[in-house]
Amino acid sequence: PIKVVSTRGQTVDGEYHPEPRVASIVASLTKPEWVVNVKETGMILLVDYSDIKNLKTTTIESAKFLHDGGWDASGRYFMVAANASNKVAAVDTKTGKLAALVDTAKIPHPGRGANFVHPQFGPVWSTGHLGDAVVSLISTPSDDAKFSKYKEHNWKVVQELKMPGAGNLFVKTHPKS
Repeated sequence: PIKVVSTRGQTVDGEYHPEPRVASIVASLTKPEWVVNVKETGMILLVDYSDIKNLKTTTIESAKFLHDGGWDASGRYFMVAANASNKVAAVDTKTGKLAALVDTAKIPHPGRGANFVHPQFGPVWSTGHLGDAVVSLISTPSDDAKFSKYKEHNWKVVQELKMPGAGNLFVKTHPKS
């Protein structure tokens, strides 16, 4: 390795964790930055790797236990499941801040999640759940003026689609659906 960075430290509950795991690392779509989700701590690290010898890291508190996630349709917000807390954290990679912490059904497990335009609520990002028989649709912001009328719904679960049983691992869309 070129550089090793420790993830040990405080959890969002204030307890020390000696060996938290990295649940996922995702590259920013717009700048030399990684979004690093530290599972047990509930901390999200934004790591600027433009100067590998002098890394700049922003730490964002969210919820436990961070898992995996994906980008909203705009590519600005990274959506990550905090499955022990039944929440989805939305990280604004433009501002480097937590945009929202959305309450969801039991044990969200999105994989990358799926984006589509809902006829009633506009752009949404969706996740399945390991502990509940639903797919949750979360309204996401858009800079496109045609979606401005949906702003009041942003960062809320706007619909839960009932499934035949719990245990959904991943949600995908199909270009012809």
